[in-house]
Amino acid sequence: MPINTPGTLAAFLKDRRVKLDPSAFGLSGRRRTPGLRREEVAQRANISPTWYTWLEQGRGGAPSADVLNRIANGLMLTEPEREHLFMLGLGRPPEVRYRPAEGVTPRLQRLLDSLEASPALIKTAMWDVVAWNRAAAVVLTDYGTIAPEKRNILRLIFSNPAIRAKQHDWETLARFVVAAFRADVARAGAGSEVSKLVEELSAVSPDFERLWQENDVRVHGDGVKRLKHPKLGTIDLEYSAFAVDGRPDLGLVIYNPVDPATAAEIRKLASEKE
Repeated sequence: MPINTPGTLAAFLKDRRVKLDPSAFGLSGRRRTPGLRREEVAQRANISPTWYTWLEQGRGGAPSADVLNRIANGLMLTEPEREHLFMLGLGRPPEVRYRPAEGVTPRLQRLLDSLEASPALIKTAMWDVVAWNRAAAVVLTDYGTIAPEKRNILRLIFSNPAIRAKQHDWETLARFVVAAFRADVARAGAGSEVSKLVEELSAVSPDFERLWQENDVRVHGDGVKRLKHPKLGTIDLEYSAFAVDGRPDLGLVIYNPVDPATAAEIRKLASEKE
């Protein structure tokens, strides 16, 4: 295959390089070609200009993961572009790097708000709740009344008596939550970040410490959640968990009432909260 054929590492590197605006990096002066020069990208990536030139020419063999990460930073690649770079250079995606969530887009919040009778929330890999709709506030928890640093699902389940009392089978729920949480943080590469939370919860909740020591791992997936609601009585909600495309740090969970009567009551409660 010719080295400049679309789909090769060489072609991708050159394409990303020529699309960069030199003025954005404080570089001025007339240029014969668009974008950054090869030596400028090499300098930003802290690699040899000769080595980078070889990569754009399809020479020099496979680069290391460290070199690809440096080049990704030098070219200011987005996370999907960085993953594509690794697939072209090494034939595999990069190792997962955990990054704390910074909230959700207005578009994603509007999606949540459109689910009038279905409680829905967005959580991080650390199970911090960063967005929710009115249905979630009236059925699950009114997260708006909780300080942002306390809006963690595990903290609420293991240290909030009111939340515990609402669960139809707290032991089963707690066991599932801990096992699914363990899988999420491992998948997101958040092993070091989770230590502080685990230590905190182990200190305040013997139940959490016991379940964490069991080392169970599960996926969130889907199922049925039964709640004892103060106004609705005992209700059943079918839940499904989804990844948020382009945001590997976030997960969407939607709870659908299993019968129309419950849906109508949730919709009514949610409208009263507006």
